[in-house]
Amino acid sequence: MAVFEDLEPADPRRVGRYLILARLGAGGMGQVYLARSPSGRPVAVKTVHPGLARDGEFRRRFAREVTAARRVSGAFTAGVVDADADGSPPWLATVYVPGASLGQAITGHGPWPPRPVLVLGAGLAEALDAVHAAGVVHRDLKPSNILLATDGPR
Repeated sequence: MAVFEDLEPADPRRVGRYLILARLGAGGMGQVYLARSPSGRPVAVKTVHPGLARDGEFRRRFAREVTAARRVSGAFTAGVVDADADGSPPWLATVYVPGASLGQAITGHGPWPPRPVLVLGAGLAEALDAVHAAGVVHRDLKPSNILLATDGPR
């Protein structure tokens, strides 16, 4: 399962209409939070690092990424729920996928037997097919960015 980290004092308590509950992780672009929608639905909210948010060219690229990500749908993708590329900071909310990352699973449990690897590969191929069908190229596919849900990878 995903590991939740306590919020730090500088973390936002609300992004857009989403109540921030915990930290899920961080990457080169920003911080990812577990949040709750007004209806109570869990979502993952990614906020952009302040330094990047001040870069006009980065903001334009982020806005293009949000537009592209909204076109992607499929059984093995985490769909965009909401976004504000002009926000302070810019942010993107996606469906929350409960589960560990592929990187965490391999680190914690070691190599997988052939059958689960084949099932994982088929799910990833289907996800990439959906991404490419939307005219998007995924440039950051790595074990830490693949989430393992009970019904397949995202």
